[in-house]
Formats: sequence, C-alpha cells, structure tokens
Amino acid sequence: MRYISTRGGINPISFEDAVMMGLADDGGLLLPETIPVLGEAEIRELAALPYPELAFKIISLFAEDIPPTVLKDLIDRSYDTFGHPDITPVVKKGDTYILELFHGPTLAFKDLALQFLGNLFEYLVEKRRGRMNILGATSGDTGSAAIYGLRRKKNINIFILHPHGKVSPIQKLQMTTVTDPNVFNLAVRGTFDDGQRIVKEIFGDLGFKSRHCLASINSINWARLVAQIVYYFYAWGRVSRQTSCHEVTFSVPTGNFGDVFAGWLAKKMGLPIDKLVIATNENNILTRFVINGDYSLGPVIETLSPSMDIQVASNFERYLYFIFGRNPAKVRSTLDKFRETGAISFSETERQTISRDFSSCSVDREETIATIREFHRQTGYLPDPHTAVGICAGIRAAPQGLPLICLATAHPAKFSAAVRLAVGFEPERPPSLQGIEKRQERCHLIDADREKIKEFIAQNAL
Repeated sequence: MRYISTRGGINPISFEDAVMMGLADDGGLLLPETIPVLGEAEIRELAALPYPELAFKIISLFAEDIPPTVLKDLIDRSYDTFGHPDITPVVKKGDTYILELFHGPTLAFKDLALQFLGNLFEYLVEKRRGRMNILGATSGDTGSAAIYGLRRKKNINIFILHPHGKVSPIQKLQMTTVTDPNVFNLAVRGTFDDGQRIVKEIFGDLGFKSRHCLASINSINWARLVAQIVYYFYAWGRVSRQTSCHEVTFSVPTGNFGDVFAGWLAKKMGLPIDKLVIATNENNILTRFVINGDYSLGPVIETLSPSMDIQVASNFERYLYFIFGRNPAKVRSTLDKFRETGAISFSETERQTISRDFSSCSVDREETIATIREFHRQTGYLPDPHTAVGICAGIRAAPQGLPLICLATAHPAKFSAAVRLAVGFEPERPPSLQGIEKRQERCHLIDADREKIKEFIAQNAL
C-alpha cells in the first residue's frame, strides 16, 4: 500500500513515511493509491470480531510495512487504556442505536485514533533513532486526546493550539492540567480556523518542518482516519445482527469532516452503509454543501457544541479529490480559487454524487437543548450536545426503514453547562474529571500569529 497526495506533487510513499510526513510536502493531504474492497462474507467475519482484533485486521490493510506482531502490540496497548470492555459499545435507546465513542482516557471519540497514533509515533521515532515535535490545532477534544496519547513519550514534544476562551471549561482543563515537560499548550487569541490555518502554514514551510522534525497530530494525518474506520465496521456488525438488516445509516456530528470521511471510506471498502448523515450546528458549511452545493465561508458562531465550531473543514480536500475524479490538478486549482473567493461551486453531476453519499441537517441551539431534554425524558439516556446534534439530524435526515446509528462523540460531563440548560442538573463526573479544577495548570497565551508561534516552537522544540 503506497500513499499519494491530493495535489499530486509527491512520489508514492509508504505508510510509515505517510504517518511521519503528516501533511504532504506539496501542501496536500495523503491518501492510499487504492482503497481495499472487501467481500460481503469477509465483512461479516471481520465485523463479528472483538474491537482490538477488528482494529488489527482493518489497520493491517493500510499499514503493510509494519510487522504484524508490532502492529498488534501497538493496537492492544492503545485500547487497554479504555474503560469499557467493548471499547465502543452500541446501546439501543428507543428506536436509535448509540455508538459510544467516549470510553477512552479523555472521554471523547478522538481517543480511538490518538491513543494508537501516540504509540505509533513512539515506535517510529525509536525505530529511526530520531526525535519528533508534534504540532496540532484543536477545537476542543483533539487537543486533550493528543496530549494524553503523547504525554511522557520518549524523544517527543507536543505543541497544541486551542482557541482562547472558545472551548468548554472541562476541555480546557483536560489540556492545561497536563504539565508533563514534553507538553506545551498554546491558547491562541482567535478561532479554531485561525489555529488550523497557522498549523497548515507552518507545515508548508518545509525548511522549518524538517529542521524541527515536525509531525501532525490533526486528522490531516492519515493514521487517524485509518483508526476511525474501525468503529463503523464494529457498529455495523453489532446492529446488523440485532436487526437482521443488511444496510444501516450513520449520523455523524462533525465540523472538520474527518469522522464522517472515515465512514465514507468504510462504505467504499464495501460496508453496507445506505447513507451518512452529516450533522452540523449553526456552523453549517457542510450542510449547505450537501443540500445546495454551497461550500462558502461564513463567520464562526459560538455554539453549545464547540468542537464543531468550524468553517474550513480540513479533511474536505480528501473528498474533493474523489468527487473530482482523482484529478489533483483540479483539486489544486479549486483550492487556489477558494483561498481567493472563500467559495467552491459544484457541477450538477458532482452534486448528484454528493447526494448519493450523504444527507445532512443543521441543528441550532434551541433544537440541541430540546433534543437533550426529550431524548433523556423518553429513553433515560443523557447525550452531550454534539451527540444531541447527531441524534436530531439523524432522526430528521436519515432514510426511513433502516437502523439509525448515531455516533456519541463525547461524555456529557465534558459539556455540563449545556446539559444543565436542558435537564436542570449536571451529569455525574467520571473519576478522571473529579477535582480537575484544583489541579495545577500550564498554558501560554499567544496571538494568532504564525511567526510568533514558530518562534515559540523553535525555542521549545527537541
């Protein structure tokens, strides 16, 4: 399995090199030359496996250059950190199946990929006898999951940018209370999109990237998406056996397009997914894209689901590559124009392709609160606001007659203020969050200025 760039400017590389490169050297995103397609019998066999075994089988398809015994050990150690024996349990509440992705160390779905990626980075650094400085931007959950995946790793430092004052209090504390010497939290005066843009620009400075051995922890890193494919197979296997239905629908709360793109990849591999529902909050660029073919920038709106307060979806470029017929020249020209105009338009043929893959729905503040309240009243289940967006959008936009699986992306205790608005009380905190406000913090407030952030990295890099 070799990897290429969406912009066509690099020679094919191995999985290991793709992980280390993160953002392609031509500024594009890395993808496998081919997506493996599995037969129906093979899918049923795989989807019945326990989670770590399934993860090994799926990831092996994309990581052929890692010895199987090494890969199995990396995966087993990654999921040993989870607090539920099923890793990602599926629970039925009313007519909806909830895929719980929040049983990792930081209580969010990002742990599924970042525990693995942290162990993978450590293995590759040791194998190459090198050093690594990880750089990433977060809208809330990626930061803490990345930090917990990489804290105390040998010969690795991690620098995480988060938008100052625009993540939940718990999300902030999960990052800033990790004071290990290899962890650097930077609170950026700006939005997540500012941080994401700066990270991409820094990776675009190939001299700086090489000099400081920079690697990416964001979902621009291909290894993250590979790990996320796994739970779509796992959930399909559990629900299809319960219902005897071959096809299912997934509703995915998303802002950066990474989680739902992993589902799209699973579908392309042969998993019987009828539709992927893209669930958005008021920052609804992806909903406008699906419904109207309108991918145009607007202001970032602060919402009750801050991890989705994003306008520029970094993984969207990977999907562009496919709907443009794997044409890197068209990807490059389209994104050049997007930087100038802030908008992308699509042909009628392209829009038909999009509508076959996705449906979408935008859910506002009042609807989020109402969904938390009513879903709890009807089923006894307390969703966090991101999951509530997914439940509401799934019920509205999913095809009728098929099982609906909603991704529960975070524990409700991470967003207790929103939950309290809906039901009048705060969810009970898991042990990992108890007393977190009393812990020591370490964080650096910094302007959304690329050169200032580069200077900070240079001063603190390994």
